[in-house]
Amino acid sequence: MSIEVREVTDDDLEQWNRYVDQSPQADLFHRREALEAQADEMGCQVYHLVGFKGQEPVGIFPVFEIQKGPLTTAFSPPPDLRVPYQGPALLNMGKLKQRKAERRHQSFLEECFDWVDDELHPRYIHVRLNGNYPDLRPMQWEGFDAKPAYTYLVDLTPDDDDLLMSFSSDARSNIRDGRDAADVSIEVGDRDAVLAILERVRERYENQGIAFHLSDSFVTDLYERLPEGAVRPYVCRVAGEFVGGILAYEHGDTIHRWQGGVKTDADVAISINDNLDWAVMEDAKSRGITTYDLVGAENPRINKYKAKFNPDLQEYYTLEHGSTAINIAAHFYKQLRSSTVLGSK
Repeated sequence: MSIEVREVTDDDLEQWNRYVDQSPQADLFHRREALEAQADEMGCQVYHLVGFKGQEPVGIFPVFEIQKGPLTTAFSPPPDLRVPYQGPALLNMGKLKQRKAERRHQSFLEECFDWVDDELHPRYIHVRLNGNYPDLRPMQWEGFDAKPAYTYLVDLTPDDDDLLMSFSSDARSNIRDGRDAADVSIEVGDRDAVLAILERVRERYENQGIAFHLSDSFVTDLYERLPEGAVRPYVCRVAGEFVGGILAYEHGDTIHRWQGGVKTDADVAISINDNLDWAVMEDAKSRGITTYDLVGAENPRINKYKAKFNPDLQEYYTLEHGSTAINIAAHFYKQLRSSTVLGSK
């Protein structure tokens, strides 16, 4: 029996988040509420593709159709929303022997891309997978070019003392200084904390002459639509004054360092970011989270900071498909960045 891929029915849509929770490759941004928020922000259509072998689901694939003038493109995730990972996510593959799993995986992706080609006719397709995706070959066989990218993962399973001892000496010292400072507090805030973190990040980017294409409305929409605790704004205050924050999100056994943690100009005696990161890790460990994704290991300057937490390097991939893909992508991104839909709000 072959794989059938279709856009979700109402019944499928009710099951979508359950599929997300079951897939090792799915992320918070695969959830139905997050997909709706992304589509609303982009002003585009999202298609929820699901594959079945008989009655058994074998994979899901959210695809965003984005049009600019005569150009139709397909993205997963959409551009400029700082969504780290998305793309297809597989279901019910772990029980299969290798030959059958490979055949089912390849058939699922072939049917997905046939659907995209037949229904959307995109000139360019862009997919970014997380590091848990098991096999790129079916996409490469479909004509996709794969480009590696990197992130850092911190293993949170050791006890607190052992984890702390694995860090660099300056990180350990900075964290201990923060613990001893009576006027320092770090806590998970509310919607106002989300806005305060975004404002600090935007200021930092603008001071460096870099545009920050992430709107307050999109992030607060995620905060309000997703389950409580999925988006977690950690804020640091010294003597009651906000001095920095990290906006994290979590799904399954992983918490992600999504936004924030920027260098601060606050005149304080402690290392704000070292203590924020440690607070995220401690809090996550207390809730059984086993991995801290530092989200990115591409910038040599920033990597010097992130590497102090003794993380493991993980590879993940961006895949592109289309005629003259580089020229089309460059043209598309240039036009999209000029659109008001991605401007600060």
